Amino acid sequence: MKKILIVSMVALATLGTSGCAVTSGQSSVGQYVDDATVATRVKARFAEDSQVSAMRIQVEALKGTVQLAGFATSQAEKDRAGQLARSTPDVKEVRNNIIVRPPEK
Repeated sequence: MKKILIVSMVALATLGTSGCAVTSGQSSVGQYVDDATVATRVKARFAEDSQVSAMRIQVEALKGTVQLAGFATSQAEKDRAGQLARSTPDVKEVRNNIIVRPPEK
């Protein structure tokens, strides 16, 4: 139940902060909705995974290309985020720009 709540919150936050305007590179409102759906699916996978932090990693999608940005605490977390994104339906390419920064002590 907790995972469903987290996934729902991530999905609402992603859709709520992204607005409804078609942006540069998107040909239609339909393409925008498709991109928002792909980004939300990737974020949901992050939220469900115990190794990846959905809160520290941002996801943007444009025509099936997903860009990951933010911070990971290890190379393993960065790699796992890329794997999860690549295995998400409708993702054609992943650009993993996550920076590895070990937690401060």
